[in-house]
Amino acid sequence: MKTLKFDKTGSPEFSKILRQRVNEYFKKNNKNIYGNRSMVIKTIIMLSTFFIPLIFISTGLVSSPALLFALYITSGLGMAGVGMGVMHDAIHGSYSKNKTVNKYLGYTINLIGANASVWRVQHNVLHHTYTNVDEGDDDINAPFFLRFSPHAKLYWIHRFQYLYIWLFYGLSTISWITMKDFVRVHRYQKMGFFNEGHEFRKELLKIFSWKVLYYSYALVLPLIMVPLPAWIIILAFLSMHFVTGICISLVFQTAHIVSDASFPTPDEEGVIPSDWSAHQLATTSNYSPKSRIFSWLIGGLNFQIEHHLFPNICHVHYRKLSGIVSETAREFNIPYMVKTSFRVALWDHVKMLRQLGRA
Repeated sequence: MKTLKFDKTGSPEFSKILRQRVNEYFKKNNKNIYGNRSMVIKTIIMLSTFFIPLIFISTGLVSSPALLFALYITSGLGMAGVGMGVMHDAIHGSYSKNKTVNKYLGYTINLIGANASVWRVQHNVLHHTYTNVDEGDDDINAPFFLRFSPHAKLYWIHRFQYLYIWLFYGLSTISWITMKDFVRVHRYQKMGFFNEGHEFRKELLKIFSWKVLYYSYALVLPLIMVPLPAWIIILAFLSMHFVTGICISLVFQTAHIVSDASFPTPDEEGVIPSDWSAHQLATTSNYSPKSRIFSWLIGGLNFQIEHHLFPNICHVHYRKLSGIVSETAREFNIPYMVKTSFRVALWDHVKMLRQLGRA
């Protein structure tokens, strides 16, 4: 991958004024940029929703397949909540001003089967820096049977991706807990994000050890304790991940793979034709801005624009910041994209997948 950089002659004044206004908001209201009591409550609720069903399953008291599936699926919803509403802020360093708190709450992604170190590179560095840029944003660097960018190679099978994509969204976290982290850590090591030799082998051992821990309490212990055939338990475990995969994929994809989002192409020298802030607005869309409950459930990720501009600020502040960002963008004639509801955003995502499968 060529070295990418942004054109700093774009809209530097917009970025400067926007940051001034956001800083003034926190100063005027005597608030800090980190999480508050509601974040603590959410953390307790999401971790409990994930762990309590698994604990109950492991008691050996569950003998009904229906109850087993219900408990695993509930745990899957908790897993999605932990991913979107707890670890996401923690790994960005926005959960708490205490770095130790962020570090250990960031490990909640390891507790749900993925890996914090790999996620930090994929999400914090590559996705947040080079959003929707081919070969830069690892979120759109999909396997050959999926096409998330108009600049990616087009195959005949892409004509049907809007129909079969749901299966692969559901399987996405299965990929994370099995092979994806190992594949990406090797690729990121070649890109210079992980040191070679002993340190890299140590990182691989950490990834493997966390996954062994996860499988031990999420699958192996239920296989030992639950008085049901193994295939039913495994199927229920997979259903948990399918629910999580669908939830997480749709929340993130409907913010970037939509019809009005841009997919900028760097020039021969690797220069992206806008400054970083304008780039985030051009490649990101909000949705469902009035739904407080929905926003709470998905960790404020319906305000993706604010998150991309200010990933160091906890999501509990995004609703208030959205007014500042939209007003400032309007002053500078910079598009501020927002869909009225998640349903509208989801339908637009489906249409975009269909369009990407044809041209």
